[in-house]
Amino acid sequence: MAERKPAKKTQQPVKSTAAVGTQSTGFTDAEKAAMKERVRELKAAAAEADGESDLLAKIAEMSEPDRSMAERLHALVTASAPALSSKTWYGMPAYAKDGNVVCWFQPAQKFKTRYATFGFSDKATLDDGTVWPVTFALMRLTAADEARIGALVKKAVA
Repeated sequence: MAERKPAKKTQQPVKSTAAVGTQSTGFTDAEKAAMKERVRELKAAAAEADGESDLLAKIAEMSEPDRSMAERLHALVTASAPALSSKTWYGMPAYAKDGNVVCWFQPAQKFKTRYATFGFSDKATLDDGTVWPVTFALMRLTAADEARIGALVKKAVA
């Protein structure tokens, strides 16, 4: 008696998950530019490029008041947490520990917002109960602001 081969399954077409009648508008120009920056950063990291020089070049490209805040924050972060390495992340100044971004500065001009932001990733150890702030709006930096950010950066890497 001849052995019977199992029947071949035919592949079914993939059904679209998009809602009927909707059209995707895609990414904004700012989002596309950020993604291109990220690709460039990944290539630079693969080539072992110097992150500090990339970061300083990005800061130099900024207009005021973003540039002066970024320069001050760079000095503050490097003084508060020398273990963090400087790099760019989506075209923004960032600081990493063991290759993981801990904190970053987003200039207001990047996405045309009314204020710049300084933020911390989930790698930052800022835990304080069940809720704590991780991103701060910056209109300008005062001595008190710098002291607060410096203390947060120290805590983030502790």
